[in-house]
Amino acid sequence: MRVLLLGGTTEASLIGRELATAGIAGVYSYAGRTATPVAQPLRTRVGGFGGVDGLAEYLRHEEITHVIDATHPFAGQISRNAVDACAKTNTPLIAYLREPWVEGPGDKWQRVATLADAAAALPDHPARIFLAIGRQHLAPFAAQPRHFYLLRLVDAPVALPLPDAEIVLARGPFTIEGDLALLRDHRITHIVARNAGGEGAKAKLDAARMLGLPVIMIDRPGLPARRTAQNVGEIMRWLTQSACLGV
Repeated sequence: MRVLLLGGTTEASLIGRELATAGIAGVYSYAGRTATPVAQPLRTRVGGFGGVDGLAEYLRHEEITHVIDATHPFAGQISRNAVDACAKTNTPLIAYLREPWVEGPGDKWQRVATLADAAAALPDHPARIFLAIGRQHLAPFAAQPRHFYLLRLVDAPVALPLPDAEIVLARGPFTIEGDLALLRDHRITHIVARNAGGEGAKAKLDAARMLGLPVIMIDRPGLPARRTAQNVGEIMRWLTQSACLGV
């Protein structure tokens, strides 16, 4: 058995450790978005594969027997490519699927479909926005220069398309106490977030509820049907069963 783990998330790191502990040969693949990725107990590679055909060729060349997609819920392109490449090469695939965040009592969410919709949903008057979407997705908000934007990033960008912005460098998981202080200190009035799910970045939503702040929530992209799991144990059992069945 030789596993390709498409990672970049907290859950992928947990899966990588389980693979290493179980003595399963594997390759942990980073997209290359972060300059200082978390060290892994598996062999790592960084960068894209060159589309569906490139990924399919990689699976053949590296003699990959199983693929685990534990990428970010908004990394739609690589997830779609994984489905197609695994179908082309007849390679078993499973995806770790975080449960999405769900609006609860006291939340003030406005759900939108895209980044452009989120930018259009910002108020007409100048506001102070916590833009919790990552540094690759800022361009749509350049059309709304009247606002102040707070960005929390792992790496500092070379340049920003936003004229009035401040960067906080930090890596999750985050706490409610820390996010309450962050929102208060920067006098944030609105939050823009992608519905990534999970616990590591949920604190900002709890803090927003406590402060009565509106949240513009971007829904996840649609993805092809595939086998999914909601925890690391499910994935490891799937690998064990596949090995027993010779799949």
